[in-house]
Formats: sequence, C-alpha cells, structure tokens
Amino acid sequence: MSHEFYYTAPEEHIKKERQKARVLRSSPWWKRKREKGTCHFCGGTFKPAELTMEHIVPLARGGKSVKENLVPACKECNTKKKYLLPIEWDEYLKSIRSGKPED
Repeated sequence: MSHEFYYTAPEEHIKKERQKARVLRSSPWWKRKREKGTCHFCGGTFKPAELTMEHIVPLARGGKSVKENLVPACKECNTKKKYLLPIEWDEYLKSIRSGKPED
C-alpha cells in the first residue's frame, strides 16, 4: 500500500510516548494483556513472549501510549502494519483477502 503523504508527529512527541510505552510494558496491566497469547490483528495464538506491544494509532501518526491504544501483536502483524492507521490496515487486509495486495 503506497501512501504518498501522511502526517508525521514531531520527534519530541514520539520520544515522550516511547518512554510511556516502556513504563507500561513492565506493568501488571500489560503482562495480563499479553498472557492471553492472542494477537489483536490476526487472532493467532502465541506464547506471551512472542507478542509485541503495538500502537493501534502509530506514534509517528500522532498516537499515544495509553491503554486504549496499545494491543499485543505477533511480530508478523507488527511488521506488516508499520505506520498504518486502522482504516488503512483494514484496506490492506481486504486487498489480501481479495488476492490483490496493494504496494
């Protein structure tokens, strides 16, 4: 999927939110969420240690490190999602299902 332009958050925002994510990653809340072993995006089952913390709205696109924006994701989904917003991710999944993946 090719996006020629999208808003990029200021580096200071990204730095501040990454620090918040580091704190949340060691919290009991995150450990419980990850213990379920389910990827938010593909629904696959994984060992908790195989799941990463993913921002639904990416930091680079203005997302924040708050519980409502953080989900466990398998490494494959995390890598594929990159900086996509939820609507862009949904479009990507639809294109895969139809057999016409976008660049």
